Amino acid sequence: MHQKPPLPVPPRSRVRAFLCAVAAIALVTLTAATSPPDTDTRTAADPAAVVREWNAIATDTITTSLGPRPSGQAAIWEGFVSVAVYNAVVGIEGRYALYKWHERGPAKASSAAAAATAAHDVLLTYFPAFKERLDTAYADSLAALPAGQARDRGVDYGKRAAARIIELREGDGRFADVPFTASPAPGVWRPTPPAFQPFIDTWLARLRPLLLASPQQFRPGEPPALSSAAYAKDVQELKVMGAKTGSGRSAQQTETALFFSGNLVVQVQTAVRDHAARHRLGIAETARLFAAVNASATDAVVTAWDAKLHYGTWRPITAIRLADTDGNPATTADPAWEPLLLTPPHPDYIAGHTTVAAAVARAMSGVLGTSHIDLHVPSEATGNTRFYGSADDLNRDVVDARVWGGVHSRTADVVGCRAGTRLAAWALEHYFQPVAKDGTQPSPPGRSAEPKCGEDTD
Repeated sequence: MHQKPPLPVPPRSRVRAFLCAVAAIALVTLTAATSPPDTDTRTAADPAAVVREWNAIATDTITTSLGPRPSGQAAIWEGFVSVAVYNAVVGIEGRYALYKWHERGPAKASSAAAAATAAHDVLLTYFPAFKERLDTAYADSLAALPAGQARDRGVDYGKRAAARIIELREGDGRFADVPFTASPAPGVWRPTPPAFQPFIDTWLARLRPLLLASPQQFRPGEPPALSSAAYAKDVQELKVMGAKTGSGRSAQQTETALFFSGNLVVQVQTAVRDHAARHRLGIAETARLFAAVNASATDAVVTAWDAKLHYGTWRPITAIRLADTDGNPATTADPAWEPLLLTPPHPDYIAGHTTVAAAVARAMSGVLGTSHIDLHVPSEATGNTRFYGSADDLNRDVVDARVWGGVHSRTADVVGCRAGTRLAAWALEHYFQPVAKDGTQPSPPGRSAEPKCGEDTD
């Protein structure tokens, strides 16, 4: 039997007894994905450090709670925390438009105290099993700041910023019962070996987005028909390049597949923290970068899951093993074929990894005003770090990685990349924009070139 890892708490009206079990597990097995923040980095010379530290704390909390869950769910919680911290900081510092809020903070309040408070309160609401750990980290954050009226005002405003996000997210569809009802047929998704898990976290497809008007706003068109040449081309590439054994991959291509085989959300958080620290971004700029990246990633997950639920296309392992049922004379079945990577338990089209990576790349490009994103991306799966100077390079590798891993068709990857790019571009036209000192919003800068999404199958 497959045992599900502990989950974040659903809306308050549900499953209170579940929290006790989560607490017992989580407080004993704190296998954090990133190292705890170093309290010595919190200095008056670097107030932005508190934003980076609480991003690390949030990532540790989320990944420990979810465990090795093959879902985009982690991005949802990162998005909630990041927009709360963003409001807490820019409501005091100014410079950028608040996210769905109009309550500015006291001018002389501590934005660092507000940031720590907002992050702590949001995490505590959704992950109450981690109370002791979160409270300790929060006490450390406040102790590193000068006591006095500014800190107290920051704490009060941070609480209000967190409460605003929690209020906005009530009744948003988290953990709703969303069935996948399609019957098995050629081209239709079904559980895959070896675990044969059901479609995981289907509620993500109906979750109210953070930025978009609806989950369907950037839903792509239909995937190629089973009878098409494009479909046959995808299957043939996967059969050769995505196989576990006897593939046509080079050693470098295999390493790329493995590099992006883990938790992409964790990789993104670590890379963005490093970027913000190396470039010495101020506290408002750091909060804005995390909010733009993580809110876009949240909606990228919703967009990807919406398409997965709507189209419900089978995964490569099913397509190749059952190719004799697809009606396409250009495909041939291999009942013993296995992919390099384990297939996640949700449909192929569109790929979550490429949708999220492209949204992150486009959000960073938009915030930075350039496609030169300057990211050092680590991989827990391979133990090394790669440098990505441009959004195009990152998108290319993530697209290729999921094909070479044998878990996604190139079409699902490329179309996901396009959707992520477009939704993030739209998001930055509507949120996180600079404001003038008089409170007006100046004209946004010219749009940077859209990142490329790898080779098309067209």
